[in-house]
Amino acid sequence: MTLADFARAAFALALTLGLVGLAAVALRRYGPDALSRLSVRSKAERRMKIVESLILDPTRRLVIVDCDGRERLVLLGEGQVLADLDDKGRA
Repeated sequence: MTLADFARAAFALALTLGLVGLAAVALRRYGPDALSRLSVRSKAERRMKIVESLILDPTRRLVIVDCDGRERLVLLGEGQVLADLDDKGRA
């Protein structure tokens, strides 16, 4: 192995490690959070939010959902909506 071969291998290793480091810095700065920061709607403009959630048992959950200023109580279970009541208690 000549000195030129050793220098070429060292340069290739340094270049590879530099690219990996550059990718790590780019992911840390522009990672998954960057896409959410670029979204058009901010959290203040959202129309729907979950106010509270209560786990009843391993298959059922009660959720209070606020949509356009109206709250609804939803009973979820086994991948389906079991009951849906508005803020006046009507189905």
